[in-house]
Formats: sequence, structure tokens, C-alpha cells
Amino acid sequence: MHAGAVDSPISTGDVTSIANDLRQLNPAGNRVDVLGWDFAFDINETSKLHAAKAGLDFRFLVIPREVLEKKEQADIRFFELGALGIEHTIVGRRIGLQVTDLIIRQDDIPEEVRGSISHWSQMLDYWAVDWDYKDDTFHNQWQSYRTRKDPKIELSASHEYAEAGAYRVMVKAIDILGNDTTKVVEVVVV
Repeated sequence: MHAGAVDSPISTGDVTSIANDLRQLNPAGNRVDVLGWDFAFDINETSKLHAAKAGLDFRFLVIPREVLEKKEQADIRFFELGALGIEHTIVGRRIGLQVTDLIIRQDDIPEEVRGSISHWSQMLDYWAVDWDYKDDTFHNQWQSYRTRKDPKIELSASHEYAEAGAYRVMVKAIDILGNDTTKVVEVVVV
């Protein structure tokens, strides 16, 4: 287990350091829970991908802010970071994306709202795609979102690349509570 500092988010550099420490202290160990108050933008997807390649299993858990306010700490519950399910298809230079799931912390959803949700897609408020993400700023090149007049949200998108090659596609979703969740998909188009 690793607990992050109160005043800074857990970064991918922290995850690399934790992985190195785990290998040195317990070469047979492959699982670590990382507790933090805040996490870097795409840490859940990016770090889990790198950890899996290294044979490690990372679980990122959010420390609730109430911990700072409580005098008795017996009932603390930690919640996993949100996750976004994305499937993709490639035909030639055309890629199709489909949002297949959005996981958010159920305890964060007000009880009266939770009772009215019958499908995970009702928790998705907005999603956008950067079709050529280069590990820098997210460039919103396509999006779908709800409005009061049109509460339906599209769950699929497609894009045709001008040139064949390898691309990183970043999908950014915002749930009904305003939380960001991202996922990066690596694709090769011909």
C-alpha cells in the first residue's frame, strides 16, 4: 500500500517509483493499492497499462475528504477511480469507437438520483475524443453531450484518418457529478 500526500496528486512518476520500490522490497509481490487525495489526469488508464506490461497490478483508491474532518476514523471507505469502457473497430483508415461502460462511485450519487438510474449510460453527461493524442494537451475533435432539450447522448463515434499509421486516441468522459474519466486507445490504421 502507498498513500499519497494531501497537497499533491499522485503522478505517473509516483507510480514508477512505487513499482521500483515494490520490486526491491518484495520481488514476489505484484499488487499494490495506491491511496490518494487527488490523481493526475489520465493516471488510471495510463499507469494501469504500464503496470500490466510490467506484471504488476495497481489499484487506485480515492481517500475521501471527510477523513480530514472526522475525529474517529473507523468507518472510512475508499473508492476506486472511475473507469471508462471503450471498444473500437478499424476498417482501413476508419476507426469506430463505442462507449460500453462508465463506472463511477455509487456512494457519490445522491440517493434520489441513484434510484432513477436504470442504465450506466444515464450517468454519462459528456464525452469527447482527441483522435491523435500526443501526450500533451487534449484536443477536443469530437463530442456528444446532453442538453435539457435533447437528453439523449450518442455512445458511438467514428473518424477517418488521412494517412495510415499508429495513433493514440484519447477519450474523455464527464459523468453527471462532473468527474473526469479518461481512456487512451492505441490504434494502427492502414
